[in-house]
Parts: sequence; C-alpha cells; structure tokens
Amino acid sequence: MAISTGKSGKTGVNADINVTPMIDVMLVLLIIFMIVAPLLAAGFQATMPSGTNVEKQEEKEHEITLGLDVAGKYYVNKQPIAMAMVEDSLRKMFDANPLDHRLFFKADANLPYSKIQEAIEIGRRAGARNLVAIADKRGGLMGEEKGKK
Repeated sequence: MAISTGKSGKTGVNADINVTPMIDVMLVLLIIFMIVAPLLAAGFQATMPSGTNVEKQEEKEHEITLGLDVAGKYYVNKQPIAMAMVEDSLRKMFDANPLDHRLFFKADANLPYSKIQEAIEIGRRAGARNLVAIADKRGGLMGEEKGKK
C-alpha cells in the first residue's frame, strides 16, 4: 500500500497491489521445479525385454523388485543399492514378510546373460522362492489372433 499526496494537499491511500514480488517468487518456484523434475524421474532406467503373451499388471507397494539397469547397477524397489548390499537387503525384506517370497525382476534387455544370472542367484540366496520376470508387451498380433488369419 502506498500513500500519495494530491494537488489539493489531501493525503489518500492508494489501494493498488504491487505484484512484482509475487511474480519474482513465482519465477523462482518455476525454475526450482524445472530443475528438480528431471531429478525425480532419474531413478531406475532400463529397456525391458518384450513378449507377446504378457499380461499388464500394476505394481503394488508391498512387492519386492530387483532391477538391473543398462550399466549393470542394482536397484531394490527403484532405489540404487551397492551390489554387496543387495543380498542382505533382500533377505531382510523377505524376513519381514514370511508369507510372500516372490521377487519381481526387471533387467535391461541389452545386458549380458551372465549379469542377469548373477542377479537371479543373489535373489535365490536371499530367500526368493518365486521369480517373476517383468517384460513389456510386444506390439502386433497376439499368438491366438495369428491363428485366426
């Protein structure tokens, strides 16, 4: 709010709002969000193998997921973890949930098979009883639709 003096010498109140500080704050917030948004998405990045008979299912919170990105780095539930700590971390998770020892496994399609086998062995030693491989659905016709043509 500003006080102005008129020609007649009377003092009045100017009710115009100064929006410059609000615009400054909005621009700073915009810049912060532009910088932070890509960092939030920079977790586990991998090209999943594809298959024709794949059923789409949403990931649930209680599922334990082991991931391997294109560089061979390990992720447990989308959080990066050192290879030496993967087995202990998975074992603690399986011990906390004794009824479900399923391990959902995501690996980049371009990884050598030896890396994938090594990760599977780590999961087995940690206590995984079932391994669920995650893949993307391949485009095109499904197997049963091909027989109809």
